[in-house]
Parts: sequence; C-alpha cells; structure tokens
Amino acid sequence: MSSFTPDNQLELFFPADLISPEVKSQLHPDVHLRPLASTDYRRGHLDVLAVLTVVNDPGESEWVAQFNRMRQCPNTYYPIVIVDRKTDRIIGAGSVLIERKFLRGLGSVGHIEDIAVDKNQQGKKLGLRIIQALTYVSENSGCYKTILNCSDANIPFYQKCGYEKKENEMAKYAPERKTRSPLL
Repeated sequence: MSSFTPDNQLELFFPADLISPEVKSQLHPDVHLRPLASTDYRRGHLDVLAVLTVVNDPGESEWVAQFNRMRQCPNTYYPIVIVDRKTDRIIGAGSVLIERKFLRGLGSVGHIEDIAVDKNQQGKKLGLRIIQALTYVSENSGCYKTILNCSDANIPFYQKCGYEKKENEMAKYAPERKTRSPLL
C-alpha cells in the first residue's frame, strides 16, 4: 500500500473522536493517529508489535477474527495506531483495556498495554503521543487511575509521560502449549 487511507474508508475498532484532538494536533503532519482498523494486518500491525517480543503471525484471517472477538466487548478495548501517511504503514501502536471493578464505587481502571514504535521511528515522541492518547481515552472513560507495566529500563520514559513508579508486578506464565484455543 502506498497511498494513505482516510478514516472514513476504514472499519475502525472504535469511534476516532474518542482520541484526544490535542494529542493529534501535536503530531507531525506526516503521521496520523487513529483506532486500529480491520485491515491493519496488511499495514504491518504485527511488525510494529515485534519490537516488544516474539510475535507469532497467525495469518490475516485469524488476526481479523481476533479483532472481531475483541470488538464484541464494547467499551473495553481501545487499540490505537500511528500510521505513516506516505506509506500507509503502521509505525506505532498501543492499547488501553478498561477493567470494571467492584471497588471505588464500581469504578474502572485503565490498563495500558503493548506500546510499540518502529525502531526507525523512535526518538520522535511517538511513544509519548501514544501514551497521552491512551491516558485520555482511559480518563474520558471514567477510570479513576491508569496503570501500566514496564521494564526497569523504561521507567524514565514513563515518568516523562507523567506516570510514577508504584508497587511491584508479579507474573506467572502458563506452560507452553502447541495449540491454544480461546475460552470465548
């Protein structure tokens, strides 16, 4: 793909007007911030996520099926991307998951996940803009806090984004399986 595809020609994950206009205005005119689209597999969504970890490519049909499964949980997942207007390729991505709680008067917490910027595009404040956009979505969804996990090496970056180190993260990984079948 070489020509930029405008939002009105895409099947977006959620309405684009939920993204902060102020954050969008702070981006270079050569890039565009928007919700993930159903055709973003072809724009290199998984290639950008590969800066984070090993990405197993399930193929386009399975990627689209996952897109649709996630979209069946309205007001929960908010994946966003930054697209290079010249190439129509994704150069940044991230998401916020809204967790509904019984605590805090039935409050909600935003969990920021999978912040990734193409290695050739790092140092241009794209990661900062992704964090700002996701924080905006979280706060405007009524979340009383927005949290994220990161490596020690990334703590200074997230502090520049307005986040503070608090408590600790624990993890337990399930044993590897040859095939995974979703519960839903």
